[in-house]
Amino acid sequence: MVEVKNLKKIFKLNKKQMKKDQSTSSIKIAVDDISFTAKPGEIFGLLGPNGAGKTTTLRCISTLIKPTEGAIYVLGLENQKKSTDVRSKIAFLTNELKLDTHFTASDTIKYFGELHSMPLKEIESRRDELFDYFGISEFATRKISEFSTGMKQKLSIAVSLIHNPDVIIFDEPTNGLDIITARAVTDYLIKLRDEGKVVIVSTHIMTVAEKLCDQIGIIIEGKLVANGDLKTILKESNTTDLEDAFFKHYSEVKGV
Repeated sequence: MVEVKNLKKIFKLNKKQMKKDQSTSSIKIAVDDISFTAKPGEIFGLLGPNGAGKTTTLRCISTLIKPTEGAIYVLGLENQKKSTDVRSKIAFLTNELKLDTHFTASDTIKYFGELHSMPLKEIESRRDELFDYFGISEFATRKISEFSTGMKQKLSIAVSLIHNPDVIIFDEPTNGLDIITARAVTDYLIKLRDEGKVVIVSTHIMTVAEKLCDQIGIIIEGKLVANGDLKTILKESNTTDLEDAFFKHYSEVKGV
């Protein structure tokens, strides 16, 4: 289980960042006092527009950045005090993961397996399983520079999952992918959920959240404005589909 309790993250902006954000303040509240729980055997989805605070939240959970306030527990471990232990139990996939294009797919996954102190036979077994599922096997000895965008994404997923973690955190996992590759990714997330893993994803795509997620948290301007299963969110917002529910909350936050 992953528990996020009263998470707040404040960034200090330099002049260049202030200009980029069109802000007159040097303080940016990226995440503002949010709480939720992601349970084993469920997919929890953070739904929100770009800049809402989704990625910041996931980075805090993954120990990549330190919260300003609040606490996060991953499988009972406080993620700042036990950050090394937490990292060994999670997979964090972000579009900022850059694979060295000079290496082959097999070399890459072997390298990441060794980072997790996995025995060679275990690395090879997991590699074969993941490569077979994602259709990478025939490209195993090719350099990553020869891969398509979709193939790179599938390899990135395999790399992040090589150590068979209990908690999977994917930031916009289908963003920019063709429909076939996107379906392969979402099907695998469902497989992981059915294995009893904790799965957390972020997305700005309504259909992905609606079809994939068992629980949904709508985040707008750093605030969690709705949290629950689809039926609960629709009932509380008095709407009939997720898009209408989202825009109702969006207009309330924005005052439009």
